[in-house]
Amino acid sequence: MVFTRSHEAFTIVRGESPLIAAAVHDGHEVRADIAARLALADGERRREEDPFTGSWTTITDSRIVARRSRFEVDLNRPRETAVYRGPDEAWGLDVWKDPPPDEERERSLIQYDEFYAAVTDLLAEKARRHGRFVVYDLHSYNHRREGPVAAPSDPGQNPEVNIGTGTMDRARWAPIVERLIADLRSVDFMGRNLDVRENVKFQGGEFPAWVHREFPTSGCAIAIEFKKFFMDEWTGRGRDDVIGAIQRTLRVAASGTLEELDAR
Repeated sequence: MVFTRSHEAFTIVRGESPLIAAAVHDGHEVRADIAARLALADGERRREEDPFTGSWTTITDSRIVARRSRFEVDLNRPRETAVYRGPDEAWGLDVWKDPPPDEERERSLIQYDEFYAAVTDLLAEKARRHGRFVVYDLHSYNHRREGPVAAPSDPGQNPEVNIGTGTMDRARWAPIVERLIADLRSVDFMGRNLDVRENVKFQGGEFPAWVHREFPTSGCAIAIEFKKFFMDEWTGRGRDDVIGAIQRTLRVAASGTLEELDAR
């Protein structure tokens, strides 16, 4: 049976599977009081969010999708830095024309606390029922930061898929991680194979680190970062064919992950 919890800042779908797909940066909504204080235009915010990642979570029946923008509260940062204070926490961007006072920051942090409490309930149930579970922490990242017509960033340092495992006990979860990488590399992706590498661009943020702290023997959270080759990061327009191909590729990988969980 599937249960859905809809919160103003996130949606959690509790299905049967021990594989949970999460898109904690998919959200774009902001509260009215926060919107009035932001210096960033809508497109500037969207450029640093992870559009389309929420649609990829449908590869499994257990899902976590953020609704609020990371510019209101970043669920992949430690609590003390989850509400950005200045450019040094936000890629050099001047986020605020009028920084939120403490009471508005606290409203955002309440959402942060409610998110982690709800995810704790979800993952604890998965651990009780299945013994072990895997979280796909789905993200995307920019590679054309110099401008829409400038050359993209060096592909040698920007794989199409970055697998982040820096927050886990890598030896404990090696079969899961290595099967995932192998499956992502081997799928026929629109007539070719994807460039998939581990810990080149990112090693994983606070969300997978938290999973590993709270569920050290039962939880494996893998940060999966797709370079934004599936969209124009400057206009926000997605390529439906590539977005769909990524979803199909993740579905194949999910089958392999479940096989490895069953084997363990």
